Amino acid sequence: MTRAFPTARPWLDEALRRIEADFNRSADTHLLRLPIPAAPGVTLYFKDESTHPTGSLKHRLARSLFLYALCNGWVREGTTVIEASSGSTAVSEAYFAQLLDLPFVAVVPRGTSPAKIAQIEFYGGRCHMVERASEVCAEAMRLAEACDGHFMDQFTYAERATDWRGNNNIAQSIFEQMAQEPNPVPDWIVCAAGTGGTSATMGRFVRYRRMATRVCVPDPEHSAFFDGFRNHDPKATMDRGSRIEGIGRPRVEPSFQPGVIDRMIKVPDAASVAAVWVLRERLGRSCGGSTGTNMVGSIQLIAEMMRAGRQGSVVTLICDPGERYAGTYFNRDWLAANGLDIDPWVERIDAFFRTGQWDDLGDGAGLESVER
Repeated sequence: MTRAFPTARPWLDEALRRIEADFNRSADTHLLRLPIPAAPGVTLYFKDESTHPTGSLKHRLARSLFLYALCNGWVREGTTVIEASSGSTAVSEAYFAQLLDLPFVAVVPRGTSPAKIAQIEFYGGRCHMVERASEVCAEAMRLAEACDGHFMDQFTYAERATDWRGNNNIAQSIFEQMAQEPNPVPDWIVCAAGTGGTSATMGRFVRYRRMATRVCVPDPEHSAFFDGFRNHDPKATMDRGSRIEGIGRPRVEPSFQPGVIDRMIKVPDAASVAAVWVLRERLGRSCGGSTGTNMVGSIQLIAEMMRAGRQGSVVTLICDPGERYAGTYFNRDWLAANGLDIDPWVERIDAFFRTGQWDDLGDGAGLESVER
């Protein structure tokens, strides 16, 4: 016999109203143009996702995950929401849990920075520590079962929680903002993968709308996504986690959809970090390391377009602000301790903007690439 929940629908209606009202208060994020003097026929754009209320691309994901869980009946009044994340997703989910007056727990590795813990707690969340990053998902499931809560599980549900056909998703927003540009249909959309949800949305959207745009996923060192894509191996793993926070995973996550990705590029961590140093000077924005990975992948594609004599546009993402990484990616002592020599890459990337020269670095600028 089906149980009746006499107060469930009124509470659900109010929860959905609050999320939609929050969305209505938030303007769309900007699309920024970054001139490349040496490539006048190709334009690079950055979709600046750092301007969301919680400061990152994951704000969109968190909103979608909450809507998905609410409309599936998984989250009700008083439900404790649990997520396996020490980064931007946990911050954004804590924001939405607070908006709905729900308890929120982020399962995080013990080494998580105090700054990130403080951000989660600022929105009323609580952090539950585990010893190793590989333990976070299993512990989140255990906690959810123990308290009759709900494990959001971003790594499983990211690719299906967003309506990829439209409904103001990030892909639709990009194409609407590109409509009056000289080359309104980008040759490439470049987005690194954390869960794989954003690249899945991009790839599905351009296919559904019959766009010529292709999707490229640049991947950092110590991430299993590239090997999984290259070798058609959904069980690919790595023996350590990514140093570029927010992207790259030690295993191929369920949300990663290789069938809608046209190309992947493996980007050295030193190149990713160097790129945000260059970007800070050329765009006037301080960005996180994942944005640097996106930028290096974009440069590789633009260099290929230039060699082929093609004009067009490339769109990529600013994922989060660099202020969160003042003690890491923008700290020389931290870089030295982690064996990251960014200076040669800073010179190479800056030279590309000035001269358009990328071939001098060797085949693919030292970047592994796989295209389908």
